[in-house]
Amino acid sequence: MQHYYVDKKETSNGDHEVHVPRCEYLPEANDRIYLGAFSNCGDAVRQAKSHYGRSTGCRWCCGEGRPG
Repeated sequence: MQHYYVDKKETSNGDHEVHVPRCEYLPEANDRIYLGAFSNCGDAVRQAKSHYGRSTGCRWCCGEGRPG
C-alpha cells in the first residue's frame, strides 16, 4: 500500500493532482490533503474526486491515475 495526497491548488487547467510522498512535486504540507493508503493511484484519484471533482494523477509519480 502506498500513501497518497491531493494538491489543494489547481493546475493551470483546473485539475488537482494526486502525489505520493517521494514525488519531487509533492506540495508543502499546508497545500495538500492526505487521502490515505491505496494499492494503486487510480483508487487514490477516485478518493481525491470526493474533495475536488477535477482530480488526476501527477504525470511523474502517479501516471496510471491520468486519463487516456
